[in-house]
Amino acid sequence: MATGQTMQLTRQIGEHLVTAELGRRGVFATPFAGNVPDIDLLAVANCISAPIQVKAINGASWQFDVRRYLEVDVTETGQKVLGKLKQLDKKLLCIFVEIGEKLGEDVFYIFRNGWLQDYFHKNYKGRKPPRNIKSYHCAIWKKDMQQHKGNWKLIEQVFKLK
Repeated sequence: MATGQTMQLTRQIGEHLVTAELGRRGVFATPFAGNVPDIDLLAVANCISAPIQVKAINGASWQFDVRRYLEVDVTETGQKVLGKLKQLDKKLLCIFVEIGEKLGEDVFYIFRNGWLQDYFHKNYKGRKPPRNIKSYHCAIWKKDMQQHKGNWKLIEQVFKLK
């Protein structure tokens, strides 16, 4: 079980790895010192700025509360997705980081927030009800993120690089 300190270090390492990698690619980026909802970095290149959400792991999956993405109701028979997607910025850039054991072994997954919402909508609707009916836990695994692995072309497009 991860401790609060371990989770904070993972978050900090992830944000700084993304900041450094963006810098290598010609994008200025800075992490926020405090907690800004939905935004971890602000990036700029070629007079184009964009907020970025960063999530880092040193495990098998990224963990979420599904209510961040979907309208979910608890019924007598279980949880039910109400068919509504939460209002959120679907174009928000997301960079998920799988922190490697050694320097240079980190893996980056780059995509838009709307893709993640669609993923949860598709996969959460028919899921087996949890033992704790009031649990809204959901996760996405590395195997489901392969299409976004190393997708730096999205960053190049957004910031008009090259």
